[in-house]
Amino acid sequence: MATLVLTVTGADRAGLVSSLSTSVAEHGGSWLTSRMARLAGTFAGVVLIEVPDAQVAALRDGVARLADSGLTVAVTVAGSASAPSGIPLRLNLIGHDRPGIVHQVSAALAAFGASIDHLATQTREAPMAGGVLFEAEVDVIAPPSADLPALRSALEEIADELMVDIEVSDAGLVAG
Repeated sequence: MATLVLTVTGADRAGLVSSLSTSVAEHGGSWLTSRMARLAGTFAGVVLIEVPDAQVAALRDGVARLADSGLTVAVTVAGSASAPSGIPLRLNLIGHDRPGIVHQVSAALAAFGASIDHLATQTREAPMAGGVLFEAEVDVIAPPSADLPALRSALEEIADELMVDIEVSDAGLVAG
């Protein structure tokens, strides 16, 4: 079996997931994991599937034909399924929205060799203060050799500079 990652985008409309899942099923594929959302009128998603090796080329052709209905699908052979090893952390961030928040936080994490396992962000109206709030939930895997106090300190400096709240906690994830 081949394990593939499908990256999907298109103008949001009813039936997009059905079209994609039909193509996967027609080629003997199994839908394993997915993350999908409507973002500003655009449907976007990532899907992990398995298909018989002999069906990979036909699946690629099948999902390419979905472009006729406005759905663009990129097919990538998945990497190894080994779980990342290290120290699992969870970051929760909230503050007034401004450019550069994700950039500064991700750069700090990268500087300490930490990788982002999951990132979910959103903006919403601030209920009493006015303006727009930015929220992020980030699952991170820091290398076993990471200087966690220094990483926390770097994130605190960013929080102070950007005037946002960043909580760093043990993610409770199983590290490999």
